[in-house]
Amino acid sequence: MSLKRWSNFLLLITALTLAVLMLSFSRASWEAAIRGLAIWWDVLFPSLFPFFVISEVMLGFGIVHFLGKLLDPLMKPLFRIPGSGGFVAAMGFASGYPVSAKLATKLREQKLVSREEGERLVAFTTSSDPIFLIGAVSVGFFSNPKLAGALAVAHYGSALLVGVLMRFYGTKAEKSSKASSSASSKTSSARFSLRSALKAMHDARMQDGRSLGELLSQAIGSSLHLMTVVGGLVVFFSVVLEVLTVSRVMSVLYSGVHLLLPALSLPAELAESLVGGLFEVTLGTKSAAAAPVGVPLIFKAAAAAFILSWGGLSVHAQVASILNGADLRYFPFLVARLVHAFLSAILLLLLWRPLMGNLPALAPLSSWTGGSLPGWSAVPDMITVVLALIALLLIASLLSAIIARIASGAGKRAGK
Repeated sequence: MSLKRWSNFLLLITALTLAVLMLSFSRASWEAAIRGLAIWWDVLFPSLFPFFVISEVMLGFGIVHFLGKLLDPLMKPLFRIPGSGGFVAAMGFASGYPVSAKLATKLREQKLVSREEGERLVAFTTSSDPIFLIGAVSVGFFSNPKLAGALAVAHYGSALLVGVLMRFYGTKAEKSSKASSSASSKTSSARFSLRSALKAMHDARMQDGRSLGELLSQAIGSSLHLMTVVGGLVVFFSVVLEVLTVSRVMSVLYSGVHLLLPALSLPAELAESLVGGLFEVTLGTKSAAAAPVGVPLIFKAAAAAFILSWGGLSVHAQVASILNGADLRYFPFLVARLVHAFLSAILLLLLWRPLMGNLPALAPLSSWTGGSLPGWSAVPDMITVVLALIALLLIASLLSAIIARIASGAGKRAGK
């Protein structure tokens, strides 16, 4: 059986299983759908929709070309991305996922970035917005405003590290491609020049030619379409996570991760938050904050940093559906999410003491394991841990691939 047929068969089995579970737990599915719809309407729509509209208008007015000309001397050496990527980075970090994916596809459609430049751009600019990180996670879930600084440094700092690492992704051939040379001719500059940046903005505005009313009308229409896709995915994943929970499928995953974490000298009580965060970022971070009192705050914060940077399969599906509108591939984004998640957690652990000051420091690891560190004392145990980690990452990758396939098919049908 070919790989394509096998993936189609696996997708069919997954869809049938979910359909049976939804029918078996219809009331739970209904309640989960209502909760997902409330999250979309009360939180996501008012926070994302204005950014989508404003970004579309700014694209029409040539702001991206202005920033591209101005930031090209900075973005090119650091990230191998044209200066127009600075606009995507700023909007992405300010408004959160999946705004950067939307803007990157727009730049690709306008031939301002090449395919690989667009993939690098999405890979490191997809992040949580500061309002959610500070207000919801730090203040709301953890009730600790001081934690916001540590989470922000770990989350956004590791995102920039991912951007530096992603500069090595791609081939030399992209530099000679038509799209890349076109982007380079429009945005390259040896030095910062405000006059040339203003000229680039004026030329782009004249080339666009749409009136303000037409520009605003089209921006609202395209943003509403995207928000509908985002809302549908949020409701879908809310239902999927609920039926997996009530059918005790999640309990099996909890048990597996519960056995794995002590082998890594980590609190087993974080298993539920990590598994929940694999699917949905809000559920995962809330569960991490609500872990038993005996779990040190540093481990709870590291778990939250990991989940925020991974983003959850719900965010992955949103990004995949947006990337489908251009020729940008999903796999580089998946790899970047995994790297970002691990870097974010590690960075928080390393910077915990200088950032958090006099808050309780990291307890000795031996206190978690009764004086010993299982999993590190013998080579066979270490191999078991590595294999378990690989298996967990493969499961996450498989689920992401399935979701990307679903989102890609939905995007193609919507485009028709």
